[in-house]
Amino acid sequence: MRPKHVRLRLVAATAVVSLFAALGLATPASASSKPVAPAADTNLAAGKPITASSHVYDFVETNANDNNVGTYWESAGGAYPATLSVDLGAKANISSVVVKLNPDPIWGTRTQTIEVLGRPAHTGNFTSLVGATSYTFNPNSGANTVTIPVSATVADVQLKFTSNSGAPGGQVGELQVMGSAAPAPDLTISDMSWTPSSPVETDSVSLKATVKNTGTAASDATNVNFYLSGQKVGTASVGALAAGASSAVTVSAGTRTAGTYQLVGKVDEADTVLELNETNNSYTNPTSLVVAPVSSSDLVASVSWSPSNPSSGNNVSFNVAVKNQGTIASGSGSHGITLTLLDANNAVVKTLTGSVSGTIAAGATAPAVNLGSWTAANGKYTVKVVLANDPNELPVKQANNTSTTPFFVGRGANMPYDSYEAEDGVLAGGATVVGPNRTIGDLGGEASGRRAVKLASTGSSVEFTTKASTNTLVTRFAIPDASGGGGINSTLGIYVDGTFLKTIDLTSHYAWLYGNETGPGNSPDSTPRHIYDEAHVLLGTTVAAGHKIRLQKDAANSAAYYSIDFINTEQVSPIANPDPSKYTVPAGFAQQDVQNALDKARQDPTLTGVYLPAGTYQTSGKLQVYGKAIKMVGAGPWYTQFQAPTGQENTDIGIRADSTANGSTFSGFAYFGNYTSRIDGPGKVFDLQNVANDTIDNIWVEHMVCMYWGNNTDHMTITNSRIRDTFADGINMTNGSSDNLVSNDEARSTGDDSFALFAATDSGSSGEKNNVLQNLTAILPWRAAGLAVYGGQDNTVKNIYIADTLTYSGITISSLDFGYPMEDFGPDQTTFSNISIVRAGGHFWGAQTFPAIWMFSASKQFRAIRVTDVDIVDPTYSGIMFQTNYVGGQPQNPVTDTVLTNVTISGAHKSGDAYDAKSGFGIWANELPEPGQGPAVGSATFNNLKLSDNAVDIRNTTTTFTINRP
Repeated sequence: MRPKHVRLRLVAATAVVSLFAALGLATPASASSKPVAPAADTNLAAGKPITASSHVYDFVETNANDNNVGTYWESAGGAYPATLSVDLGAKANISSVVVKLNPDPIWGTRTQTIEVLGRPAHTGNFTSLVGATSYTFNPNSGANTVTIPVSATVADVQLKFTSNSGAPGGQVGELQVMGSAAPAPDLTISDMSWTPSSPVETDSVSLKATVKNTGTAASDATNVNFYLSGQKVGTASVGALAAGASSAVTVSAGTRTAGTYQLVGKVDEADTVLELNETNNSYTNPTSLVVAPVSSSDLVASVSWSPSNPSSGNNVSFNVAVKNQGTIASGSGSHGITLTLLDANNAVVKTLTGSVSGTIAAGATAPAVNLGSWTAANGKYTVKVVLANDPNELPVKQANNTSTTPFFVGRGANMPYDSYEAEDGVLAGGATVVGPNRTIGDLGGEASGRRAVKLASTGSSVEFTTKASTNTLVTRFAIPDASGGGGINSTLGIYVDGTFLKTIDLTSHYAWLYGNETGPGNSPDSTPRHIYDEAHVLLGTTVAAGHKIRLQKDAANSAAYYSIDFINTEQVSPIANPDPSKYTVPAGFAQQDVQNALDKARQDPTLTGVYLPAGTYQTSGKLQVYGKAIKMVGAGPWYTQFQAPTGQENTDIGIRADSTANGSTFSGFAYFGNYTSRIDGPGKVFDLQNVANDTIDNIWVEHMVCMYWGNNTDHMTITNSRIRDTFADGINMTNGSSDNLVSNDEARSTGDDSFALFAATDSGSSGEKNNVLQNLTAILPWRAAGLAVYGGQDNTVKNIYIADTLTYSGITISSLDFGYPMEDFGPDQTTFSNISIVRAGGHFWGAQTFPAIWMFSASKQFRAIRVTDVDIVDPTYSGIMFQTNYVGGQPQNPVTDTVLTNVTISGAHKSGDAYDAKSGFGIWANELPEPGQGPAVGSATFNNLKLSDNAVDIRNTTTTFTINRP
């Protein structure tokens, strides 16, 4: 694997002569003419991992070493220098590099300037082997092939292109690296074992591995990692080994709970030794370690509460069930239970006690005990349950008597990061707060809370005190666009406790649109919008709770200004392979590597799925999942990240699964796209049709068109995901999508409805029902609504937080079909409950204003709507608006069977701008003849309606709409 110091070994001058002669090339004047028999050289590059700095269209880098000169790689136009790098797999003595283009005469003669570089290991910098030289490729002479003599010992070879007279980018039909393997070690594990041979839970287990160097050269010292069922349990050092030598090493794995454990050893897992074969370092023992249970009771608690998704003010009841998962019955006495509710600072909020009496048989669960209740208040909590030790429970079984469970009260998603508004931070060095206002394209208007902090002078800064430990940072920011559009790149300094740590890279390439809200473009004019973006960075260190993180504009930070909206902090660590025996791992980080791994998992019945180790995966298209249910699991979205090609725009990347893969799971990775504008059709990370029972969990998406588009998708689960800066919907389910769960997801700055149910039937499927959208947060959508439901029935929307819209409603409830065949609402009820909508609404289609909740009866029946427990605070223009669509001067469908209960609306003020006459209403039955619309028609009933601090509580000047307040 990789020695720390490896020098490029030049072949002797006599060998250079012989190589030149063998290739029919002129001998350099300075070289000796004594002949030396060359080694038998082969092409070492064919089929090996290959990467490129960029590619254009489908001319990907893997075309350059597929043994087919009819395919080729081409770099992005003008993106020089362009590089093409091949991993030879092991250190090799190379004699020449052969670059081929298609010999078809249609390929005209061209010259390319190419430099050949190499490095002795798979990490570190490349060193020039042959300086940049212009080479002529002629299909009519030399078969459009160039041979470049090279004499070096390397593990990786790179071509660097700086010009091509025949195309905008560098081109390679086939790259061949001619040479032979250099002497190198090859570390393997030949045997593993454990003692005692038949352990029980109280035994300390010792693991042993025999490491052998089967290579042709001595190895440096390294180590062996020991794994039990995917969990690393120890590391043992291995000294330097001569070729053919072996060494046995051991580690203590301590006591283990009863069970069957797959034993795996990995020698030189960190790749510190460069070997002949890098793929044979892992050894899976043919038999599993079996740890027998001790004779003991083993009590564990299972806690539940009701309601399961409480909101502030609810009376929450806690229940605990006690199970004996041991091998013998428990004692016959009382088994005490203590439940402690802890807040985010681990302070005790509530303590409840109870007990279970009598013997609990092995494997049995006692009836659940109600411990009492608590009046809920918003916040993040931990429920800690402690069971008293049972007299029949050995000490080795008592650790799990204490358990903890996270508990959240509040509306919206419970995400794993803390948020800090910049305007609440400590400002210094001339930093200023901008806003509040409600102006699109303004640094304050487009910020959360409609305020941000502007850093415009050297030394200006904003500082935050951490609530919890973090090793990451996300910031929502704005920096200027380039004068001609396309954005600029810059950096900003990060300081911890006053000391510079590093910079964070920022770009405005994916922000700054211009024009009206219906279809903005990228060409600068006087009507900017969508001016903010987000950036993220691993800090490389942990900042403990209570310490300071500062963002500061230094002299080296070249943007004219930096507007900071907020930051997020989060403590993260990579997720391990859940089971190395059942999850295959891609050979590299190219899209084809991942596709090959998916295909392997599909074809091998012993494999469950694919594990994606930490790294950046270059992707330029859709991964295909089919044939069986596959689990595609990453190391977490901070670590496993798919990246669209740089230097390009609007690349359709993502995942496409079909019904033969129903039941698949996708979790723990991110997709970062390169979209800069909306293109309907492509750009959906999950573009799914006619599939069912898939799980999408812990996914992070940015700069795509959509995260998820589901066409007739059923029983899908989408959870714990973050959706940011898209150019259309976050999640949209349509065409009969039913029985789906969308839960605990956050969408920020989407370019269409953040979360949507659209009961269209244009694909032939109908029956959009029984969907649950819960625990969702939608903030700062720059176009359309935070949440929208168009038709369908028996769908549930609950526990929602929506804030800071400027162009559309916070929630849209609409029966408009947009010209597609679509289902009516009802007859079964569609329910909306436990919702907060803050600073929501906006203007669209010119002068039309939209409220926090828009109820629009249109081409389909509008009925069976229930809205309960909703708080609307400081709406942009109005709280709730009823409106009806007209065709030929006649209303289409009225609002019917619509009941709103426990609704509070406050802070609907006059806007004081061009839309002032259409603002300030708590509830508005719109009477205006808007384009295609007229006075609202129908009726709605409000129970326990609370209105305060509104310019006008209720406006209804129509004769066609009735607001009932029993």
